[in-house]
Amino acid sequence: MDELPASLNAAEIRVLGSLIEKAVTTPDYYPLTLNALTNACNQLTNREPVVAFDDTTVVRALDGLREKRLATVFAGADSRVAKYKHTLTDALLLTPAEVALLCVLMLRGPQTVGELRTRTERLFVFDTLTEVEEALNALAGRQPQPLVTKLPRQPGTKESRFAQLFSGPIESSALKPVETGPRPEPATLAVRAENERIARLELEVSGLRAELTDLQAKFAEFRKQFE
Repeated sequence: MDELPASLNAAEIRVLGSLIEKAVTTPDYYPLTLNALTNACNQLTNREPVVAFDDTTVVRALDGLREKRLATVFAGADSRVAKYKHTLTDALLLTPAEVALLCVLMLRGPQTVGELRTRTERLFVFDTLTEVEEALNALAGRQPQPLVTKLPRQPGTKESRFAQLFSGPIESSALKPVETGPRPEPATLAVRAENERIARLELEVSGLRAELTDLQAKFAEFRKQFE
């Protein structure tokens, strides 16, 4: 498959973006359990908008992504807990730079070239803005179907933003106005960083719990051999 499947809804976009992000940023705890994936979707940082998905919402989104061949259940021999992974790069031939851009666009909505360069640093390092533009242009000019689009510049802004097209065509009337308020204060940024650290710890704890469950089950089977 080298073209987009049916348009994804907002929950499917958030789940897919979260899976892509965690595959790169926390590979030791990937694929993700349902609990870890729900936590990833609901992070307070690096997400716009912030959501409060429950497990049911995430499962429904996973079912939709699996039908569209963009996610799958990981069936590892050593795992007794269901885990999930994305299959975007199996469905579409993409470079690491393109994957990083799509991921951030899924998680944070339309953004400028400068914003994308900064926000993709955890996933892929672009040395210059020109490199970001080249990758975006490749995604926008992709055939038979573009994966991103350049949005019209909004009044009062200096730069145009780019948006992903996995949700379907972008209607200009539905675009959220660019916020032009003051930059966040240092204390706000510190709180956001702390929230991100807590989210990472929650993900690690979830992974450790899954491993402990596996070990307990294996030990129980081993003990039965001597009963």
